[in-house]
Amino acid sequence: DLRAAEKLVAEGRVTVNGQVATVGQVVSERDVIAVDGTRVAAEPVRTYMLNKRAGVVSTASDPEGRPTVLDALPDDVRLYPIGRLDIDTTGLLLITNDGDLAHRLMHPRSKVPKTYEALVDGRVSSAAVRALRNGIELDDGPTQPARVEVLDRQAPGGTWLSIEITEGRNRQVRRMCEAVGHRVRRLSRTGYGG
Repeated sequence: DLRAAEKLVAEGRVTVNGQVATVGQVVSERDVIAVDGTRVAAEPVRTYMLNKRAGVVSTASDPEGRPTVLDALPDDVRLYPIGRLDIDTTGLLLITNDGDLAHRLMHPRSKVPKTYEALVDGRVSSAAVRALRNGIELDDGPTQPARVEVLDRQAPGGTWLSIEITEGRNRQVRRMCEAVGHRVRRLSRTGYGG
């Protein structure tokens, strides 16, 4: 926690190369950092690629006691998911303790592509595909253009779509499909940043 670290520095309990540290001081990997005289080492960087199943929440903990994406992972370092998938969505989720990586992947300016396969109700018209490709007006504003393909996969009473977006709004793919008249039955993320 940044505030707790700043408090330790402000209390004079942190040293850098044997000298009392100051709040905001820049340090490098070569510097020796100690708290109360005990050397501190950076925790190892970990990144996991998880195939999230339905019914699991994409948070570190859940007040309702539902299973989380961290339950099956080692707990020797503090991990957190990069972005989220809603409880019913399956597929690719990255989990890390690398804050720089998480920031680069999630920042809107990065425009990192995320690919989904969606089974939607009904036959999807070419007009609906065009609308998804051009951008859809949602209650929180228009979406960016998306890559959308109808997949050659049989589904009684439904259509499989491949949808690639570069945004990450809450339930975005589901809301986009509903906006063109097709409820999503199944949704899985199959790619993140290539």
